[in-house]
Amino acid sequence: MEANELRELGQQFRVDSVRCAAAAKSGHPSSGMSAADLMAVLVANHYRFDFDNPKRAENDRLIFSKGHASTLLYAIFRATGAITDEELLQYRQFDSILEGHPTPRIPWVDVATGSLGQGLPLGVGIGIAAKQLDQLPSRVWVLHGDSEMAEGSVWEAFEHAAHYELDNLTAILDVNRLGQRGETMVGWNLDIYRDRAQAFGWHTIEIDGHDVDAIESAYAEAEQTKGRPTVVIAHTIKGKGVKAIENQPGWHGKALDNPDDAIEELGGLRNIHVDVARPETAEARSFPSGKLELPRYEVGDEVATRKAYGEALAALGSARGDVVAVDGEVSNSTFADLFAKAHPERYFEMYIAEQQMVAAAVGLQARGWNTFASTFAAFFSRAYDFIRMAAISRANLRLVGSHAGVSIGEDGPSQMALEDIASLRAVHSSTVLQPCDANQTAKLVAAMADTEGIVFLRTLRPNTPVIYAADEDFRVGGSRVIRTSDEDAITLVGSGVTVHEALKAADSLEEEGITARVIDVYSIKPIDAETLQAAAEATGRIVTIEDHYPEGGLGDAVLSALAEGGESARVLKLAVTEMPHSGKPDELLSAYGIDAEHIAAAARQLVAEPVTTS
Repeated sequence: MEANELRELGQQFRVDSVRCAAAAKSGHPSSGMSAADLMAVLVANHYRFDFDNPKRAENDRLIFSKGHASTLLYAIFRATGAITDEELLQYRQFDSILEGHPTPRIPWVDVATGSLGQGLPLGVGIGIAAKQLDQLPSRVWVLHGDSEMAEGSVWEAFEHAAHYELDNLTAILDVNRLGQRGETMVGWNLDIYRDRAQAFGWHTIEIDGHDVDAIESAYAEAEQTKGRPTVVIAHTIKGKGVKAIENQPGWHGKALDNPDDAIEELGGLRNIHVDVARPETAEARSFPSGKLELPRYEVGDEVATRKAYGEALAALGSARGDVVAVDGEVSNSTFADLFAKAHPERYFEMYIAEQQMVAAAVGLQARGWNTFASTFAAFFSRAYDFIRMAAISRANLRLVGSHAGVSIGEDGPSQMALEDIASLRAVHSSTVLQPCDANQTAKLVAAMADTEGIVFLRTLRPNTPVIYAADEDFRVGGSRVIRTSDEDAITLVGSGVTVHEALKAADSLEEEGITARVIDVYSIKPIDAETLQAAAEATGRIVTIEDHYPEGGLGDAVLSALAEGGESARVLKLAVTEMPHSGKPDELLSAYGIDAEHIAAAARQLVAEPVTTS
């Protein structure tokens, strides 16, 4: 399109932003209006996308990091013919896919945005997939707000994009000066953004964001820049085109008071159609696949489940060419380095940047790659909002957290994940797994690759005995009854390291004439309610043991399963109830009441009490 047509298209985007927000009586039209010219030039002259086949690997990707400007995105969809005018005006309605912030319910949206500071990190993952895995010339365009530049995750993205030389990534920074409650930290001082971006190794271009010729020139320059990403820093005006709200505070997140007057001021309704260019046909690179040969461990050997994870992942990578891995600079502890050595082209180091690590994994999976992300389990808490948003993105994400619980020993509480089961159980679509031995770990790693949603595998630092044969199968949602008899007086329920403590406690109790059923709940969500309910009916007494705080962990999962099944049993939860400190693993398990001795004592206490089963 020529300059005059582009200006008219920008005005159409503003009018449509006003119209759909007015229909919904809510929205952020002023935020869309500031970036309208930026998007008009992009979609008309530079964006390559097949709206009939949005999953094509060759497609460019457009991410609205400032997801609240969704009125503008949906205006683009109307102009391209992806949606009708009637559908546009159903914005934010219950029966519409055009939500307040975009999600992949919309076929042309790859990732959910709206939690600010996430679009650019997600773009880094998508950019890595396009450049280093697919090896296609597709580009990633990220519309970014200036307020969200205060988020630390943005600068993790700046750092990683430069490190990976993502010259296929362009951030379009809409500097409209006004945030939700007033002026941003930097205001219209574009030089500050320029200097910061350049310090991170980016190519920078400063422009007037309402000058379509300058915008056109900037995008062309970005496309020609090699070896580093580009940020187009655009001076814009919030509410551009409507004098009553132009550059005025107090209009963030509000529909206009007089939308008809505003539309008239903007020149009225337009119906410009944009034929977005389709990408040239190309074939994405793929990696060979083969037979899955998981590692096998001998019963009685002692192997850390974190090591079994690394060995199983490397084997899975040989069997499946779609498997990739990222790690947060602890791969020699999570054992993801075994995958990195076996498949270096499919491993990406994210350094100490857990938000970017999870975002990269989400971006990679959005391009069809089966992505495993690993770090210490405690450090996923830093990226929790990214995990929460990944669920909204309908992402298939494999998270592996090592060094869980007090069993890690001397490193102390800063390294001990004791909240992770609770936090990950709370995520929509999540699966939470905790194996207790190496063969079980290997089988669950393989199962993770085919499990939809957010899958979290919790691994252990210390070596633990192998108790299962290599040929045993473990399904997601299952458990394993390790010991049982018709004389069981009590049930011991463990997961991970506490399974071994429960077995030792059962041995001790057996010597006293108390027979204990032992259940390994390796799948905490979904949980094997049927097996637990059967145990409650048979024994009437249950002790749950977990290397985790009592809130929201294994014990609560067991109680929920029993309650939902209508089974009543006397349940005693053993968990870490005090703030731990450094010590040897055995000392800590004992100090916080989750070792074999304390389990046996709790069992004796329950057995001595009268109990009534349902």
